[in-house]
Amino acid sequence: MTPLLLTDIEQAVRDSWSAETCTPEYRSRWTGDNPARDQCGVTAMVLNDLLGGELIRGEVHVDGERVDYHWWNRLGMGVEIDLTREQFGPEEKVVGGVVIPRPSEIRRLREEYELLRDRVLDRLGRRQPADSAATSRRPA
Repeated sequence: MTPLLLTDIEQAVRDSWSAETCTPEYRSRWTGDNPARDQCGVTAMVLNDLLGGELIRGEVHVDGERVDYHWWNRLGMGVEIDLTREQFGPEEKVVGGVVIPRPSEIRRLREEYELLRDRVLDRLGRRQPADSAATSRRPA
């Protein structure tokens, strides 16, 4: 199997985002003009499937108040990957960042995660059976 390049993964993820893969409660504000908006949780999980590492959660603040959370990935040697960082406006600041253990079962955003994962795997030519992809990166 051909090794994956980060640029290929990034393009596959970006090409796979849609209103159907974003956080449902914010779906009405998703547009093609800001395709990364509300995609961070599912994107971080898909990258974790493909690259391993840690899931990081920070807080999104506006005027010093937390309004949401933001997710990204940390790989070995502290390398951080945040494919959805451009979703935020100038008034939104991401602060902090703590490691969150990957859940053994995805409950919230499961449909959105599975749709994004399947689209990305298709684009990368690495389709896995639905039952094995979701369980292949569970923490020990």
